Amino acid sequence: MASADSIRVEGIVEEVLPNRTCRVKLSNGHRLLAFPSGRLRMEFVRITAGQRVMVEMSPYDLSKGAVVQSETRNNEHES
Repeated sequence: MASADSIRVEGIVEEVLPNRTCRVKLSNGHRLLAFPSGRLRMEFVRITAGQRVMVEMSPYDLSKGAVVQSETRNNEHES
């Protein structure tokens, strides 16, 4: 999926499901099924319920998306 064709929105993880998927509620109230993508999948970043995430969706299927960025809980990576 090219980034020019995708839609990026912020949401909150409502429920963590099997196979590294999760149900995300977007700021506009829409709910979708999301999976980790890119760095999150390669580095096994854990996604938990209540966590704020950035989701990238295709304009053709708004019911699925990829989590491209997640908020760190305790500022783990900041110096």
